[in-house]
This record gives sequence, structure tokens and C-alpha cells, in this order.
Amino acid sequence: MNNQQPPWGRKNRPSSPEDLLAALIKKIRDTFTDQNNGGNRGGDDGQDPPEEPNFLAGIGKILLIMIAVIIFQVVYSSFFTIEPGEVGVILRFGKYTRTTEPGLHFKVPYLEELAKVDVETVRKEEFGFRTRLPGKNTVFDRRGFDMESLMLTGDKNVINVAWIVQYKVSDPVHFLFKVENVPQAVRDSSEMVTRRIVGNMDFDYVLSNREILASDAKRELQAQLDMFQCGVSVVTLQLLDINPPETVKPAFNEVNEADQDMKRLVNEAEETYNRVIPKARGSALQIIEESHGYAVERVNDAKGETARFNSIVNEYLNAKEVTKKRMYLETMAKMLPSIEHVYVMDKDQQGILPFLNLGEKKSQ
Repeated sequence: MNNQQPPWGRKNRPSSPEDLLAALIKKIRDTFTDQNNGGNRGGDDGQDPPEEPNFLAGIGKILLIMIAVIIFQVVYSSFFTIEPGEVGVILRFGKYTRTTEPGLHFKVPYLEELAKVDVETVRKEEFGFRTRLPGKNTVFDRRGFDMESLMLTGDKNVINVAWIVQYKVSDPVHFLFKVENVPQAVRDSSEMVTRRIVGNMDFDYVLSNREILASDAKRELQAQLDMFQCGVSVVTLQLLDINPPETVKPAFNEVNEADQDMKRLVNEAEETYNRVIPKARGSALQIIEESHGYAVERVNDAKGETARFNSIVNEYLNAKEVTKKRMYLETMAKMLPSIEHVYVMDKDQQGILPFLNLGEKKSQ
């Protein structure tokens, strides 16, 4: 009973297709070697030469081995694995058929092709600089990238803007087949959008509102890429560095100092204006209100005096003597308390009789 197994049925089986192919080639080489050795042994022993080797049998063995290799290749290429974070795009005769998720899948060999796309990795494009040594202490290189970062603002000033765009694949089919070079499309679109937004703003606005500009640029860039059907989603667009060019920095600093001095003087003038003008306005309103009050008072006093005079006239017309005496007495009652010396004149007397004011206190 023959318990021997063929080479591919032993326990020490090849671990990979390359090992299996090497084993098959060795088997073919051993087969022809055995045939040649058998022919040489027949001539050396003096026996009758063996029969001529059957070439058809050797060809048959080769065909069987080739068929086995083909079958193994077909089986091996029928299954594929998609790693986490990837998707598989299956093409049948060059036409998109389906998309596969991570895991083990089957495809028709020789009829279907597989293209793997990484949809989790965040890709990035840098403008105005390049990252040389990424890590905790990242090293950047800015030399030679001035043409990417130099821009012209709306008030015709030159500014140096460095920014970064990060994006992920959102549609693998569009990413593979709609645009030939997606990274270049992202670079061109981002540069176009950023230059247009910066070119519509003043220099000072660009320096002080980078977050607003970055948000607007991200939104317009995503709309542009969607129109091109690039199949990517913009994660972030960040303006990293906004400065004037090195050649004009001294002049720019002088302009900034002059502008700050102007703003300081304007603020001081506004402070003086806010302190003096309201006070003057308040004083003017106070004078105007006092004049109105004085006018009302004088008019009311005049009306009162007129009414009192009219009433006295009426009483005088009714009783002249009584009214005279009453007016005389009232007048004397008002005047006498303020008079220090009183002299009484009598025509029948030859001398002057002084009036002793008993209510006056004698001085010490």
C-alpha cells in the first residue's frame, strides 16, 4: 500500500503562492533530471537500452502542473481583504459595479478588478511652506515658496499668506474616476478661492479677521470641489501666517506706528469732545431754561401787580380818604422798621423835637 502523498499534500506545505510556485518548478526540474539519469544508467550497466522516454507523458505532466497553478491563481485571486479605514471599488470590464466595506470578499477573477481607497486618512496640502520633520517639534521650510503665498489685497498692498488644507475621501468612485489628479485639483481650487477672497479685502481686514476669511474660503472650496466631483470633503482650511513681505516690513512697521499715533490722537480728540461738548450743551440748556423761568416769573409778577393795582384803584374810587390813610399806614409800617433816626416836624413849634426810639439798643 503506497502511503506516500504528493508534494503539495505533505504536512510541510508552502506558506505562500511564491513557495508553491517554487515547489512546482522544482518538481518539473526533478522530473526531467530523473529521466536523464535513467537514460545514462541504462548505457553504463551494459543492459539493453531502455525505451525512449515518452515526451507526451512529460508534456502531460507539465500541462497538469500548469493547470494546477492556474486553478490556484484563480482561487487565490477570487478572494480579497479590505482593511479597516478602506473601501474596495469593484470594476467589471472596466465599469463600476459595487463598493465593498472592510472584511473578506469575493470577486470574479479575470472579469472584475479591485481598487482600494483609503477613506479615513486625512490628506493635506500646504501653501507657502512645507513640513520637513513632523512631530512634537515640527520643522517647516518656507524658502522657495513665495510664489504660493504672495497675494495682492483689495487696497493694492502685497501680503504673504501661508495656509493649509486638510481633506478626506467622501466618495471613492468620484475620487478614482471623475478627476485624474485630485490633489492637484484641491491645490488649484484652494489657491484660486483664497486669492480671490484676500483680493477683495483690505490689508488691515485680512490681518485682523483670519478666522472669518478661513471659514469663507473653506465653504467656497467645498462648493468648488463638489462642482468638479472630486469626491473629497474638506476637513479644515486654516490661515497659519499672515505677514507683509520681508522686503517691505520696515516700511510697514512705520506705517503701523503712524497709524497708531493717528488713532491715539483721534481717541484723545474724541475724549475731549465727549467731555466738553456735552457740558457746553448742558450749560446752554440750563441758561435757556432759566431764562424761560425768569420770563414766566416776571410775567406772573407783572400780572399780579396789575391785578393788585386794579383792585386798589377800585377801592380808591369807592372810598378815597379811607384808601389814602390805609395806603399811608401800610407804607409807614413797611418803612419805619428800617429807619434808624426819626424826626417829627411840627409847624407850630419853633424847634425840632427828636423822637426817641426806645426799641433801639444802645451800643456799648
